[in-house]
Amino acid sequence: MAIYESPVGASVGKIDGKEKVLGKAKYIADLVRPGMLHAAILASPHAHARILGYDTAAALRLPGVHAVLTGDDFGDGLMGPFFKDEGPIAKGKVRFLGEPVAVVAAEDEKTARAAAQLIGVEYEELPAVLTPEAALAEDAPLVHEDFASYFKVFEPQWQGNMCNYAEIAEGDIERGFAESDVIVEGEFETQPQYHLSIEPCGALAELDDSGRVHLWSANQSVFRVQANVCEALGLPMSKLRSMTPRVGAGFGNKMEAHVQPVTVALALKTGRPVKLILSREEDMEMVRARHPSKMRMRTGIKRDGTFVARELEVLLDGGAYADDSPGVLGIICLKACGPYKFPNARAHGRLVYTNKLRFGAFRGFGNPQVSFASESQIDEVAAEIGMDPIDIRIKNAVCAGERWFGGQVVDSSGLVECLERVRTDSDWDKRRAAKGGKPKNNGTTPGTRRALGVASAGHISGLLATGAIVRMLEDGSFVLNTGATDIGQGSDTVLTQICAETLKVPMDRIVYASPDTDAAPYNWGTTASRVTYTTGRAVVGAANDVVRQIMVHAAVMLETSEDELELREGGVIGVKGANKEMPFVAIAARAHWGAGGPIVGSHSLVYDKATFDHDRATVIGIPFENIGAYTFSANVVEVEIDETTGKTDVTRAWYAVDVGRAINPRLVEGQVEGGFAQGLGLALYEELVWDGPRLVNPSLMDYKAPTTLEVTYDIHSSIVEHPEPDGPYGAKGVGEITLVGVPSAVANAIADAVGVRLRKLPLIPESVLKALLEEDR
Repeated sequence: MAIYESPVGASVGKIDGKEKVLGKAKYIADLVRPGMLHAAILASPHAHARILGYDTAAALRLPGVHAVLTGDDFGDGLMGPFFKDEGPIAKGKVRFLGEPVAVVAAEDEKTARAAAQLIGVEYEELPAVLTPEAALAEDAPLVHEDFASYFKVFEPQWQGNMCNYAEIAEGDIERGFAESDVIVEGEFETQPQYHLSIEPCGALAELDDSGRVHLWSANQSVFRVQANVCEALGLPMSKLRSMTPRVGAGFGNKMEAHVQPVTVALALKTGRPVKLILSREEDMEMVRARHPSKMRMRTGIKRDGTFVARELEVLLDGGAYADDSPGVLGIICLKACGPYKFPNARAHGRLVYTNKLRFGAFRGFGNPQVSFASESQIDEVAAEIGMDPIDIRIKNAVCAGERWFGGQVVDSSGLVECLERVRTDSDWDKRRAAKGGKPKNNGTTPGTRRALGVASAGHISGLLATGAIVRMLEDGSFVLNTGATDIGQGSDTVLTQICAETLKVPMDRIVYASPDTDAAPYNWGTTASRVTYTTGRAVVGAANDVVRQIMVHAAVMLETSEDELELREGGVIGVKGANKEMPFVAIAARAHWGAGGPIVGSHSLVYDKATFDHDRATVIGIPFENIGAYTFSANVVEVEIDETTGKTDVTRAWYAVDVGRAINPRLVEGQVEGGFAQGLGLALYEELVWDGPRLVNPSLMDYKAPTTLEVTYDIHSSIVEHPEPDGPYGAKGVGEITLVGVPSAVANAIADAVGVRLRKLPLIPESVLKALLEEDR
């Protein structure tokens, strides 16, 4: 038996690392089934139009084509996480340019794509609303005429194309501003961002001999896939088995349905396996993206730096379908004060349908947008009173035992330590003192400017239901099954570490089972930074259930009471104070062959800590009541700006993150580096651009994202550990918090360098150059 070393806190390699390094990992595009057909999609050329009819004859005549499905072939089943407003394919009318209107199954992909282009669709084009402002106009055409009849998981505040109004308020906002010595107000705007997962969306569906569907797909939750497909197609959930191969990242775009429903429909129609993989262009045009937003924010403070009042108004473009948008609006409102104490605050916003690609969950879930406004304005008020930006954040930071906006008690907070870490690591005080006011030609080369910027953030980690099962095998090793999908972040490894720590066995004595709705306990999804914290709690519970059962057998075998036993390292039960032990293998043999039956431990939970204190806060139109524990971060960036072109380069970065307890420090550092790069894209480079209803840059030739050419420097990461009381070994989430504050820190650095505040993302060279020219006037 391997020597036991505590795995929690150890930077062990990913359990799937070898297969990925060797190129042996199987993704959805790698899967093949006997007799498999290939599918392709015909997309709408209009943003808003009624579908009057179809002509599929030419497509069906093409040799190799086995099926063509249109909206006429689907029932009225609708899906959606908050509002059931979306079918598996356009039916009756299309609501955005690029929406699927027909699908084809053929012997090969080339034939399927050729057949799709042979399908004729007759449209009656309708006026389109392409901005939230246009959609809110009194005479605007409705994107969803039947919204009143849709099933909704909460009661929204809606009218016309506004599908929800949300509000959170505490204290007396008007009195707060009246008592403030300094008030800063501004409008901010953020852009739509593409998820840019390495792997585009795809699915493969196959029927077994009983007619039951087996579905593999690139997803973030096999259970959400199962629910969405069955709702959309009118199938009992027992008739569909949802599974996942390896997933090439998600970031939110694979949480809800994409091509799974139409792929299953084609398999049911043809009776043969069908695979559908989107091209990169289709993935950009058809799936989902980060919400663009417009925000108006006001902040009031005292001259000593005490925060007094904060107000946020947000207008959120939801696109053609609600998807996760109601939740995103709720999070934006919840994060309006940032990780700070404002005794008087109000956040309110409108979510609006438009005839654009749906906008949905994306790493940070609305927090990067509102943090851009919040953290920018904190630097502005600090400048007004001549206070250091880090000092003003520390003075107002939410600490353990204090309340988040809305009323939730924060059980652990390492925010102050994060800010102190980045201050020290970046040599903040010395660098800012050396800069000495508005700099010119102070970069590393002539004609450049260099400055530092800081931002901090808080984000949730938790939400909804999860479960875990731990089975003891005959030789005393174990199978861990959680239903959580590893999308590249390493959750399979982290959950195995948690299980091994609880059982006190080496990690190689535990195998992690692939997510499968037939065998796995329910898990809502790999989203909301929840897997380590929420599913990790279930793993601890299931493993402890196994330990409890092991003790029952060991007590009989060692002829003592359970109270006299202890779990020892390496897979043995021992008698306290004595050299008497019983190995797991012997206990497993007794359970399997002698008495009691095989040992299986399980644990399930729903996160139920209240997000709001309704006695102190007004809450309207927020679709959740139990959102999760809080994790915190602070980051400092150094930027260098070319005075001739306005081009901004980040030259150094320092990031501190409070994860409660780092189960695997190396994976935490990986999350910091990956989140930082993605946040840098939001700050400086990435933007989906429309010309009227048409997306004009749906390719990596035209969509700019940061690469190793842009991130050429070390990101100095610092792990802060303030254990969460109910987290697994104190752990909290880390997946999203590492992105949230990056655009804000970059914006603050640019403002410090050029002396002008930019309030619209991305911070492209043209905008920076314009600010430089204005500052020089």
